[in-house]
Amino acid sequence: MQEYEAVIGLEIHAQLKTRSKMFCGSDNHSIEADPNTNVCPVCMGFPGTLPVPNRQAIEWTMLLGMALEAKIAEEFNFERKNYFYPDLPKAYQISSATNPPVIGGGLKIDVNGAEREIHLHHIHLEEDAGKLVHAKNGTSLVDLNRAGTPLVEMVTEPDLRSGAEARVFMQTLRSLLRHLQISDANMEQGNLRCDVNISLRKYDEKKLGAKVEVKNMNSFKMIERAVNYEIERQSDLLNDGKKIYQETRGWDDSKGKTLGQRSKEEAHDYRYFPEPDIPPITTRKGDENAIDLEKIKSMMPELPWEKKARFALEYGLNKKDANYLADDLDMANYFEKTLEHIGETAKNSEIMKNYAIRLANWMTSELAGKMNEISIGISEIKIEPENMAELMASIEKGAISGKQAKQVFAEMFKTGKSCYGIIEERGMKQITDTGEIGKIIDDVLEANPKVVEDYKSGKEKAFGFLVGQVMAKTRGQANPKAVNETLARKLGNSN
Repeated sequence: MQEYEAVIGLEIHAQLKTRSKMFCGSDNHSIEADPNTNVCPVCMGFPGTLPVPNRQAIEWTMLLGMALEAKIAEEFNFERKNYFYPDLPKAYQISSATNPPVIGGGLKIDVNGAEREIHLHHIHLEEDAGKLVHAKNGTSLVDLNRAGTPLVEMVTEPDLRSGAEARVFMQTLRSLLRHLQISDANMEQGNLRCDVNISLRKYDEKKLGAKVEVKNMNSFKMIERAVNYEIERQSDLLNDGKKIYQETRGWDDSKGKTLGQRSKEEAHDYRYFPEPDIPPITTRKGDENAIDLEKIKSMMPELPWEKKARFALEYGLNKKDANYLADDLDMANYFEKTLEHIGETAKNSEIMKNYAIRLANWMTSELAGKMNEISIGISEIKIEPENMAELMASIEKGAISGKQAKQVFAEMFKTGKSCYGIIEERGMKQITDTGEIGKIIDDVLEANPKVVEDYKSGKEKAFGFLVGQVMAKTRGQANPKAVNETLARKLGNSN
């Protein structure tokens, strides 16, 4: 591969989670609905029906553009993209591809510590098609629940150079879409989809090679694997003196390879023309029914990269933990809600930082591990933020040991019970009173005179044995630090 450079561009579709569809009032939440139940004459393409644009979908598209620092068009129009497909009842799709509302922009990605900006060509808004369901008997059925769903299409410039960059770009974009709260951006459910265009050229060449489009990818891992496979496949062909033909290929994840679907030597003529039933959409102040850009700017939330920087500055988190927590909006919210409950007792900012760092460590290790074991997200866990705050406070104040904390956490994760309740039920409260610990140590020393003599004669292991005896007598509930300090003092006094 050293002889060739990969040139990669992405075409990404993200469904917007508006309450109603793009051009009608039908319910836009159709993932779990029975087939053909969230439909109406407009999205089913009945003759004589008229489309009415969803203003919120237009505003959200422009909000996405602003987050990507793109140019928002003063005017754009919807058009008819004509083609026949069984799940497209009108035989045309209403789109804004040739005169898009958002032009340019870019998204910074970080791959193994190297930051790059991937530029966008444009973002346009359109309606999704329906869905074909292929039955085992060879027939295909049409479900139009998805038809008319607001869909933003983002087209990147050919700036990507590897499968890893394509994967990270998609993960970074998903984080942005979720922070803006305009899309669920779930690839497995199909509300975030991606086609990859890949070509190879020699490093000293400017001209692009023949473009191969790869479809049928529904996970970030698939995108990376498909790109890497296609780079290797095309490289082998070129090394053998063979020609790369422009075509569309599909990714077969079980075989770990792309498979040819159809040649694409000529661009399809979609016969675009302006949608006659929808007037041009304008953002110019003073125009009737113009989109208010100032209102959209006021909707801008804290963006993922801004949240990462704040987590590092405000809470003292390292880059890895800040990135992990801030990438997922639900995870970030859980983190800060937990800190709000801790804040009721930790008023000092430095004490709060200690709590935040401890909480981040638990969330990125213990909590993440438990969630990965059963494949759930943070919104599905049983532990409430206030109970997680109780656990952090119990550890910080020495009420339970680190080993006990893991036992309590496992029970909290399994049952959703409160930390304090579990500690009380199991009688796990740590003994921190040095007077009480001192009395137990006196009993242990009196019962083990030979071990005390061994310690005095320089056998360091004897100290550990005595600590173990104290912990056994207290059933592990004595504070280890207090035990060590008190025992050392008493043995020193006895010399």
